[in-house]
Amino acid sequence: MSEYPTIPLTTYREYPVEEMRQRVTEFYEEVDRRRTVREFSDRAVPRDIIETALRTAGTAPSGANLQPWHFVVVSGAETKKKIRVAAEAEEREFYEHRASTEWLEALRPLGTDSDKPFLETAPYLIAVFLQKFGELPDGRKVKHYYPVESTGLATGILITALHKAGLATLTHTPSPMKFLNEILGRPKSERPFLLLVVGYPAAAAAVPDITRKPLEDFTSFIDL
Repeated sequence: MSEYPTIPLTTYREYPVEEMRQRVTEFYEEVDRRRTVREFSDRAVPRDIIETALRTAGTAPSGANLQPWHFVVVSGAETKKKIRVAAEAEEREFYEHRASTEWLEALRPLGTDSDKPFLETAPYLIAVFLQKFGELPDGRKVKHYYPVESTGLATGILITALHKAGLATLTHTPSPMKFLNEILGRPKSERPFLLLVVGYPAAAAAVPDITRKPLEDFTSFIDL
């Protein structure tokens, strides 16, 4: 028996097999509609919807349950402008100097470049930070285990929750992203993980004509 206190598992729900199939199929069909959007409307989004999506992200599993993430939600025009200016500077350096020919060729079907107007247009930017260390209530420093994996899981749940709410998202990862620490007042001990652009898609938004891999291309089953 564990020396640490436990409580009964009361939240689990079991469903009949046919209902399981229906539920997972419906969820797949819902998530399969999700597309990354680069053209956003400036329509306002109620803050409580963002808050609920973030609470959902906070349910993600994490190494030793230390929850090594921090989300900074930006809606102010001044801060969004600062982020755009800094991000575009890094993106120009990437496209003009750092990116290999092969990398640029891989990006070509997506139509991306160093101009990022969506960073100002969308009503919300959510900067995701991972924390390699945390602080206990008594002030002691504690190491976080698997912070990258844990933060990735939380971010995936956040994207799915926002999609479920009817919002579009874009995962933006200018490299490096240390400018986010300075602009958003986060400590150096936190590492920017990604910048999530959130809002309604523009009325005339278009997306690249691309497809996802079929199941057999990314899954293996071993039955022995």
